[in-house]
Amino acid sequence: DQAREVALKQNLATVRDAIDKFHADLGVYPDSLDALVEKRYLRSVPVDPVTETATSWTVIAPEEPEKGKVFDLKSGATGTARDGTSFKDW
Repeated sequence: DQAREVALKQNLATVRDAIDKFHADLGVYPDSLDALVEKRYLRSVPVDPVTETATSWTVIAPEEPEKGKVFDLKSGATGTARDGTSFKDW
């Protein structure tokens, strides 16, 4: 469980960094996580190690829709981490 939680935190940090770089370079947020791969900000969309799939991420849109569709992401996993926090809040 600890290894999955560490991997989840790292995957979230990696994708969030890619989103920030995409925005800094292009002035908009990506329209999908796949856009980060297409523009080579990521090699692939990482797997959520808790759900064991790359399709369970919960995408958070920016407040201004004209700026793109992916401002942030969170784990789509149900349940709680060892510290009692919900994976959905990460």
